[in-house]
Amino acid sequence: MASGQNEESSSIVYGLDDRPPLSEAIPMGVQHVMFMIVINLSLAIVIAGGVGLTVGSGQAYIIQMALLVAGVGTIVQCYPFGGKLGFPVGAKLPIVMGTSASFIAPLIIIADSFGLAAMFTAIIIAAPVEILVGYHFDKFRKVFPPLLGGIVVTLIGLSLAPVAIDYFAGAAGGPGEPGYGSLTNLGLGTLVLIVSLFFNQFFDGAMRAASILAGLAVGYVVAIPLGMVDFTPVFEAGWVALPSFMPHGFEINITAILTLLFIYIIVAVETVGDVNGITQAANRNPKDEEIKGGLIADGVLSAFAGVVGMFPNTSFSGNVGMVSYTGVLSRFVVGIGGVILVLMGLSPKVGAIFSITPTPVLGGATIILFGMILALGIRIIVKNVDLDLRNMIVVGTSLLVGLGVEIRPEVIGQLPEDIQVIFGSALAAGTATALVLNITLPEEPPFNLSDIMSGQETPADTIEADD
Repeated sequence: MASGQNEESSSIVYGLDDRPPLSEAIPMGVQHVMFMIVINLSLAIVIAGGVGLTVGSGQAYIIQMALLVAGVGTIVQCYPFGGKLGFPVGAKLPIVMGTSASFIAPLIIIADSFGLAAMFTAIIIAAPVEILVGYHFDKFRKVFPPLLGGIVVTLIGLSLAPVAIDYFAGAAGGPGEPGYGSLTNLGLGTLVLIVSLFFNQFFDGAMRAASILAGLAVGYVVAIPLGMVDFTPVFEAGWVALPSFMPHGFEINITAILTLLFIYIIVAVETVGDVNGITQAANRNPKDEEIKGGLIADGVLSAFAGVVGMFPNTSFSGNVGMVSYTGVLSRFVVGIGGVILVLMGLSPKVGAIFSITPTPVLGGATIILFGMILALGIRIIVKNVDLDLRNMIVVGTSLLVGLGVEIRPEVIGQLPEDIQVIFGSALAAGTATALVLNITLPEEPPFNLSDIMSGQETPADTIEADD
């Protein structure tokens, strides 16, 4: 059933180029995008609210574009173009795209300071930096070793933990929302968790591959008589809606562009981590061409998003956990998921059906999937990295800084606001720490200061001995 030269893991149900029958592929495609839809829309709505797009058609349009751009990006990542011209747009991997959480704070500040036109223009103009990193990835390869990839994937898992817990507790906004942690919410989330684990552990083939969908379906059905599913948005949504070109205008602001340039670099590191995580499910490391295409697609799709008045897109990290947990690596399956997203983006009514999924139902799935991301990050480090003293320092320090900033954001509260915006998340702070340490800490110190201070040798002696 599984295919591909390097896909040797016995846990794989469908390999990269496998094409399961549509009767299986469509439900599995739905599974790959269903649980990310509400998270994707939640991020888009949070940004929309922060930049002032909260009333009437403004928010409805953002929801529509969040689905449409994610769908186009997912299809491109699965089925790239431009490879024969030396400019591959897409990783040729089962990558689901979505709104990037890394841009939330920067976009809100930019919109508040300079307006929507400057914000969307900066999204477009800054996006090529990620394309540039991807196109010249062979020159940046040393900056993205497996050590860094493992740290980034682990940080992604850690940074998503609060999201999973809040969804499981029934309130995406956190403990302040009504019903947070109620027995009904916890019970519904636990039901989804148990059903998903049961299908994953006691079935194989298509049944195992659809384990998350099974849990979501059971949870959705149980939630209806509990009064937790409101179909009003479905009835109110329109049937068809098309994107607009530069709906907020065009305005160049250098400060806005420079701010997003750095965020795009952070997102590029995140994408490298996601590609690492996807290929680890196939029991191999990523090829340069896969990383190159994935990064270029990120940049191209983010620029496209800005053109249609949407926020930047990047690889959706939750799909890394989905691929590993279900064993479905098929580009065909995930490509179908992309088509579904496009159709939902063009038909708000169809999208609304998925967007009303109760939060604790999604929480039961995210507990598993985000936990798998964390485990994959650890596996990348253990499998590919020699954990000597130097590398242990890089790993430990980076993870602690990232987690510390997430738990105690006040630690950077006295820094300039721009710095807080850039380094205010576990992923950004931890990744920046890992990059600096990996570049500055030598594999082998050029000389031993203890010997020099004791008079046994000089730096020149050490250098001559090495020569």
